[in-house]
This record gives sequence, structure tokens and C-alpha cells, in this order.
Amino acid sequence: MKKIFGIATTLLLTAALAACGTGSTGSSDSSAAEEESTKLVIGASVTPHAEILEQAKPLLAEEGIDLEIKTFDDYVLPNKALENGDIDANYFQHIPYLNKQIADNGYDFVNAGAIHIEPMGLYSKRISDISELEDGATVLTSTSESDWGRILTILQDADLITLKDGVDTETATFDDIAENPKNLEFKHDVDPSLLATAYQNDEADLIAINANFAFGIDLNPVDDSVLLEADNSPYVNVIAVRSGDEDSDKIKKLIEVLHSDEIKDFVEEQWQGSVKIVDADAQ
Repeated sequence: MKKIFGIATTLLLTAALAACGTGSTGSSDSSAAEEESTKLVIGASVTPHAEILEQAKPLLAEEGIDLEIKTFDDYVLPNKALENGDIDANYFQHIPYLNKQIADNGYDFVNAGAIHIEPMGLYSKRISDISELEDGATVLTSTSESDWGRILTILQDADLITLKDGVDTETATFDDIAENPKNLEFKHDVDPSLLATAYQNDEADLIAINANFAFGIDLNPVDDSVLLEADNSPYVNVIAVRSGDEDSDKIKKLIEVLHSDEIKDFVEEQWQGSVKIVDADAQ
């Protein structure tokens, strides 16, 4: 009987310990799920995107969202990371680039909200005014075809070229130039991230640099460019997510916070008009 009682006691203790263990694991799983539900991981260019997100971080924390920012130095990896599920959203690209990436790579992404615009600038170490541009001058642009139309539009607005009739400026290429009275020579074989270095090395008469890379070498598009994109440009930077995630509470709160007065004031003070938060309904 003693032996039987000992066995029974052992079994009861084992069951009790197992129950405790199960309870502990359940609590751990619950905590992990809660952390997962409140965490938002977003990939972004260093400037200005990640800087804006850093300002949004405490505002999102008040909404119960833990924002984690992963920075990228190129225009390829953020979309790959989003497709692979390494991040929940990205914030680095304008609408034409996003649309082209979707078309070229089959990404199932959507634009969750327009946030800001950065006017593209053309810079030069050789001239201080566009009237000084000589015949046969070189214009260096990037390999990013989605930016060609905006650069050509800037040049056309400055009466340096004209595009063929009926050409969609958002998708225009250098083959769409109808008139080039100054015989400008176009080079477009440089990665966008290297154009700032090309400017520092004085590699062309005019160099088109995206604002985030210009900021990286202390160039302000408003103050330092020879030619600047007009305010009505369609090249607005957006939050991109996998299809279906645009309706999640975390993404909606992110979009709302990025259009808050606190963020607008920060952007205006930080970049003095060279980065502008757009209306929430701009798409």
C-alpha cells in the first residue's frame, strides 16, 4: 500500500508540475503575441524618412505601437525586405517608382498613404545659374527610369529641351526628347546612391540628385540646386505595404501620426521647405 501510495503521490506531483509548466508557456506565448500585435517594423531611407519616423516614434508609443525602424542605403532592398516579410512596411519611394517596381517584379504591394514630397534638384559645381550652361554640357542622371520623366520635366520647364507631343511625362525617357537646342549630352548609368559622390567629384555640368541623397552631403534642394522641381510634382513619397495590410490599425495610426501637426512642424523646421508633408488625401 505504501508503494502504491508513493507512486500515486509521484504522479500527482508530476501532473501538478506539468500544469504549472503549461501555464507558464501559455503566458509566454500570450506575451509574444501581444508584442507582435503592437510592434511595427518599417524600412526607410536614412534621410529624411528615418528622421521623420524617429519623431513619430513617441507619438505612436502613445497609441500603443512600438515602432522599429530599419534603415536602407539603396532603392532595391527595402522592397525585397517587404516582400520577404522582414518588415511590415517601407517608406522611401515615390508613387511612380512603386508602380514600376510592382510592374517589373510582380510585387503584391499597395500604397497605404502619401506622406511627403522632396523636390528633385539639379546641381552643379561648374555653374551657379542655369544661364551659364554651355552648349554640349553633360547632364548626369541615375539608372532609375522612374526618375527620368521628372528630370526631363524640370529641363523642359527651364526651356532646355522639349518633349514629343503626347508623351506622358511620368514615363518619359530620353528617347522622347524632340528638341535639344543646347545639344545636351545625357548620361544615365549611375546608381542613385552614387550621384552625390559624382557631384562631389565634379563629374558633369548638371547632376540630378534625389533629395534624400542630397541631404546626406549637406545640399539643400531649395538653396543649392541650379534647377528645382515644381511644387505640383506627382512624385510624392508613400508608405508601401503588402496588399491587405493597408487596412490594419497599426498602418492607419502610422499614416495619421505622420500627418499630425507635430510632424508637420518638425519637417518644416528641419528642412525649411525642401521636404513638405502633403495632404492626407494626396495619392
